[in-house]
Amino acid sequence: MSRLTTVELPVFGQSWERPSISVTEYRQRIAALLQRMERSGLDIVVVYGDREHRANMAYLTGFDPRFEEALLVLSASGRPLLIVGNECMGYLPDEGIGCDVALFQPFSLMGQPRDDSRPLREILAQGGVAEGTRVGCVGWKYLYREDLLPAGEGAIEIPSYIVDTLREMVGAGCAVTNAGALLMDVEDGLRVSNSVDQIACYEYAATRTSESTLNVLRAIAPGVSECELEKLLIGDGLTLSCHRMIGFGEKARRGLASPSDNRAQLGDAFTIGFGLEGALSSRAGVVAEDPEALSGALQTFYPAYVANYFDVVVGWYEALDIGVRAGAVYDRAESLRDDALSAFAVNPGHYLHLDEWVHSPFYAGSEIPLGSGMALQMDIIPVSKGPFCYSNGEDGIVLADAPLRCELADRYPQLWARVQARRAFMIDTIGIDLAESVLPLCNTPAWLPPYAMDLSKAMVKG
Repeated sequence: MSRLTTVELPVFGQSWERPSISVTEYRQRIAALLQRMERSGLDIVVVYGDREHRANMAYLTGFDPRFEEALLVLSASGRPLLIVGNECMGYLPDEGIGCDVALFQPFSLMGQPRDDSRPLREILAQGGVAEGTRVGCVGWKYLYREDLLPAGEGAIEIPSYIVDTLREMVGAGCAVTNAGALLMDVEDGLRVSNSVDQIACYEYAATRTSESTLNVLRAIAPGVSECELEKLLIGDGLTLSCHRMIGFGEKARRGLASPSDNRAQLGDAFTIGFGLEGALSSRAGVVAEDPEALSGALQTFYPAYVANYFDVVVGWYEALDIGVRAGAVYDRAESLRDDALSAFAVNPGHYLHLDEWVHSPFYAGSEIPLGSGMALQMDIIPVSKGPFCYSNGEDGIVLADAPLRCELADRYPQLWARVQARRAFMIDTIGIDLAESVLPLCNTPAWLPPYAMDLSKAMVKG
């Protein structure tokens, strides 16, 4: 069983030069989607985006709609067409990506001008939509018949006024379908595998989320408010992938809640979550120095709960490798979970990207092989089956085969040095037997201090 001991967390450092994705790579991504579109029997793909659902559009163009909606229309026979509202006309992607731009003012907020816009039907026709064309819609998820939606691939999650217009234009004999799987398929969606530059962007973000989370942990004490601690979550200008989360005591039961004026008390459960595009770090535990500060049954239950949770975490990391079935990773985690202590809140792990959760291959019976370039989140959330308590140690990793590792080392030598230092910490200090393909991105790799008021002690493999 995992145990608590003195652990010194090294200073791994971080890059102060923000990596970026080149125009060439964006053009390659669009070309790859067009190829998949044609193989799927589609003539047109329309990609929807808004402030909350930005990842697919941002992946293809680097553009994330702000305040309003946008639509990217892709056709094999013409240039990409980006349709935006008033405010995004001044916030467009690099011209080198090669998108034509059209203004559709109803994408703007209510009350803004509407007198300089063509009808959506005319704009979509400019993008190639016509009677008889086969159109695929990409929003932020694709759906299944087992989702209790009998429409299957005809179930489309983007706004109905867009879908209704498309269906009217293509005619009754040609379906408009959900094409989200082209980008987000759990096995081979375009966003499941990541380039070297994209991985560098993730690592840059991961250092910010983990260092910020560490700063919050260091500041936890009885009397401190959640809002005071929120100021320590610093993203250096990166886009948030989710709202900030900090909670103490009873409020920590609502794990997704944003910070409030609620103040920490001795013995409280706490939770922290900070996500930026490509990374999320989370820690949860108790406001105490040791179990003696806890009340009643928690004094014996909580140490056992945390130790078993960390057993599961260790097993998850040790099961990862290129070619391994994701179902085998799930089985390993499940085999170590003590059913008397906790249950999994969600899948034990998922894909990371510009959005915090793309999809998850980690479920019972999954035959999906883990591949090089996959970015994975150790998202194991243990729901207590005894007294209310919390533990969490979420961080992200990337799987990389030998060629990808060589390219990372060559293109980003300082990043590579940080990754190797993190691996050494996980292996030599925490005791986790990592495959060579597993590259930790955060500066708190598998570091789990359950007692916030004594960060000198953390869990290690038993």
